[in-house]
Amino acid sequence: MVRSLLIRGMLIGILAGLLASGFAWVFGEPQVDAAIAYEESHAAAAAPAPSAAPATSQPAAAHEHEQEDPVSRPVQSSYGLMTGMVAYGAALGGIFALVFAFAQGRIGTLSPRATAGLIALVGFAAIMLVPQIKYPATPPAVGNPDTIGLRTAFYFGMILLSLATMAAALGTANRLAASLGRWNANLVGAAAYLVVMVIAMQILPAVNDIPADFSATVLWKFRIASLGIHAVLWATLGIAFGVAAQRLVQTSASR
Repeated sequence: MVRSLLIRGMLIGILAGLLASGFAWVFGEPQVDAAIAYEESHAAAAAPAPSAAPATSQPAAAHEHEQEDPVSRPVQSSYGLMTGMVAYGAALGGIFALVFAFAQGRIGTLSPRATAGLIALVGFAAIMLVPQIKYPATPPAVGNPDTIGLRTAFYFGMILLSLATMAAALGTANRLAASLGRWNANLVGAAAYLVVMVIAMQILPAVNDIPADFSATVLWKFRIASLGIHAVLWATLGIAFGVAAQRLVQTSASR
């Protein structure tokens, strides 16, 4: 059963990655192009006048620029984007299937479809939505390059904290279900998760190094697109895997 779920999870993850890459190409890539254009315009403005640079340095500078972009932007925004999203989707789909195999039957009397939907909703909230409230996505080529490592560490730390808190909240809800009832126990678990995450957001430092003259519209559209990409990914996993798991469980039960 677990092997069958894992295979289905990875295949559905590939489908989810394809759909998410299509969404990213339509809604996300224009904002990335705008951010790159902004960075290039500022780099050109900060560059010294042509007369100030020795003529002998021009070929070297051109060669240096060519080496900076070994993969062209059109390839990055099409095949590169699709390859990355498909690989990520397959890995996430496999993990999703393993979590489903563990959770099915352990969180009340939910059907396989409902269990998959709940896992997708909880996963999207814990891994994407809540961490991005504190550390929202930033377009590439925008921001202080010296703080990339710090921003990445804070963001992944927020994800780990959110996942650990969500797991603890779900465990608490399961333990309280017998005494409080499933609905009240779930409310207690959700409240505990929210309290911990709100406190964490207040304690953790903010990182905001977006240039003041960067387009607020582009930034907003990029962040909405970032959430939308993952919403498509998680929704596809929750819906499609739920259907596949439901059929698999029914087929196994009829044998």
